[in-house]
Formats: sequence, structure tokens, C-alpha cells
Amino acid sequence: MIRFIRGEYLYYESGAIVIETRGGLGLRVYVSDTSSLLTAREGDEIAVYTYLQVKEDGMSLYGFADTDGLSLFEQLITVKGVGPKAGLAIMSLGTPNQIKGAIAAGDASAISMAQGVGKKTAERVILELKDKVSALPGESFAEEGIAPPQVPGTGERGEAIVALTTLGYSKKEAEAAVGSVPDEGLTAEEYIKKSLKFLL
Repeated sequence: MIRFIRGEYLYYESGAIVIETRGGLGLRVYVSDTSSLLTAREGDEIAVYTYLQVKEDGMSLYGFADTDGLSLFEQLITVKGVGPKAGLAIMSLGTPNQIKGAIAAGDASAISMAQGVGKKTAERVILELKDKVSALPGESFAEEGIAPPQVPGTGERGEAIVALTTLGYSKKEAEAAVGSVPDEGLTAEEYIKKSLKFLL
């Protein structure tokens, strides 16, 4: 079905980007919180490798910046209990190579940090994929001895950062502005409003 899209980045909305194809069709594509596609600005031309999920109640597109990310995602969703949403949550932990490294190292605690992924599911991912993935040295969570990085796009603060970058602010400006908001537990919209006061 749909395996690749090239088009104009329009905007970000709740875990997805909207792309307008040359034919004028607007497609919503779900992406991981760590995807490099989120660094695109409005009007940029982007290329996305996609997985199309077809269900009785509709179809959903999941997008990746390269075939490596797409391939890992497709491996993840072959594991029982890991659907596309959980697969994307695992992909949000870091780069494909970091995730492969965690799987190869048997680091269930790192995988279980993904939203909606419990320890049993993480262990199943490792059991089924450990011998199927290979990571380049030097980038896995286990080798670095750190928890998966918190990146723009994670949680409400992350959504606010992504939204501010689509408004034209640099990533550093957006991170500084959102970081300046001391309140916790706000919605992304509330973080954006408070951040804009800092930026203006």
C-alpha cells in the first residue's frame, strides 16, 4: 500500500504531522517523539517512509525518516501485545540504533520506559527480537549507562516545544521558553501560552 510520501510539511497535531502531497492531498502521519521529521518547519519538503495500518474503523499512517526506523517499527509490531501505538512509544525512546542496542543488551527496564509498555511486554520484545536486531557500537542505552533521553515531543512540554518550532522559533529558543515555565501538569496549550510571554 502506501510505503513512501514526499510532500510539504504543513503542521504538527497531537503526535502526528500533516503533509500535503503534490496532488493537494493532506495526509496525517503519526511519528515518534524522537523523529527527526519533527525538526521540519512549515513549508519544508519532507520525505517519509510509511507503514499503513488498516482496521475496520479506519486507516492510520505511521511515518519514519528512514528505512531503518520503519524496519525496526515493523519488527516491534510483530511481537504479541505490541500494536502500532506501543511500537511508536518504543520508537520514541531514542534513535533506532539505541533501541536496537537496548534490545540486544536485554535491557527490559529501558524498553519498559515507553508509555503503555509494561515489563512483561518489554521482556517479550527482547525475547523475540534479541537475535534479529543488530546495533552499531557506541550508541545503545546500556553502553552509555543512561536512561533514554528526554527529547522534544515527549509529554505536554515536548508538544509545546514542537508547536513553538513550527511557529518559527529555533529549537533552543523553544526549549528555553518552555523550560522557563515552573508550573507542572499543564496542557501543551497552557505551556505554549506561558512560553510565548517569555519569548515576546
